[in-house]
Amino acid sequence: MKYEGIIFDLDGTLADTLEDLADSMNRVLALEGLPVHSYDSYRYFIGKGVTNLVAETLPQEKRTEEHIARCYDLIVADYRKHCLVKTQLYNGIAEALKLLKGGGIKMAVFSNKPDELTKKIVDALAGADNFEMVLGAQADIPRKPDPAGAMLICMHFGVAPGSILYLGDTDIDMMTANNAGMFAVGAQWGFRTKEELLGSGARAVIAHPLELLEIIGIER
Repeated sequence: MKYEGIIFDLDGTLADTLEDLADSMNRVLALEGLPVHSYDSYRYFIGKGVTNLVAETLPQEKRTEEHIARCYDLIVADYRKHCLVKTQLYNGIAEALKLLKGGGIKMAVFSNKPDELTKKIVDALAGADNFEMVLGAQADIPRKPDPAGAMLICMHFGVAPGSILYLGDTDIDMMTANNAGMFAVGAQWGFRTKEELLGSGARAVIAHPLELLEIIGIER
């Protein structure tokens, strides 16, 4: 097969995490006496890591380093307790994972979400043992779209970047895939539009997780 491995983004790709993230951040904003945001707004706040999420949801005049740091601590504490209230795998993901694993495809998760929370959600919803590596944000790994984390996974797989398919739902994911020399595939069911995915470097955009099997060459 042309592709031997696949890297999945988490938020908006494997799992619909939007409402739990939004609810946690809105509780922090309310606690701070600040305006909250709609779920639709969070589609564009999510994807660049929690620090960026905090900064973008705060009013411009409140985006001081100290205030962002305080709100970061508050949302991580809140989200740690509530990250699995509404979050669930997208339809078709569980079946796709089973078939990909059965086909001998190496799989990993790479997220800008803090590593501890990435591992917690993946293990609870998809089973960490389905993946050779689950990697979230860590102090010594640059955030996506820097390809460093993707290349760590590549080395762990023992597979050349050109033989790895990268599935994500945002421009950040498409840039990460292309920066790493991997085949960028956009998840149309996620937080952004097909047009944005294509415009940011997607080589293909799929409407259902099982379409991955066709790209890789595994029969259902």
